[in-house]
Amino acid sequence: MKQTEKLAPVAAAVTALTTMACCLPMGLAAAAATAGVSTIATAYQPYFLAASGVMLAVGLVQLRRSSRSCARRNYSSLIVYCLATVIVILVAFFPQTLAGVMAGHFFAG
Repeated sequence: MKQTEKLAPVAAAVTALTTMACCLPMGLAAAAATAGVSTIATAYQPYFLAASGVMLAVGLVQLRRSSRSCARRNYSSLIVYCLATVIVILVAFFPQTLAGVMAGHFFAG
């Protein structure tokens, strides 16, 4: 089983979620630690989203190449790719809504 097929889509999702680091409420210690990162991430949001798109394209190429071989198809790679694509699309088109949902779900007290 090739793990490299899953690397590009996961990296795309992580890169897309990095653009929302400034929008999520954190605890005081975590906020102090991530304050510098969130200001940098805010300035480079378009570049992170572009990198996410490039990584999704790389992941798609890897999936297409693996389906051309005679080996059995790995459906877990396809599932990871689809989930990463959904995450990148949600971050690109609905960032505030997604940040609100994540803040309400993960940080509700």
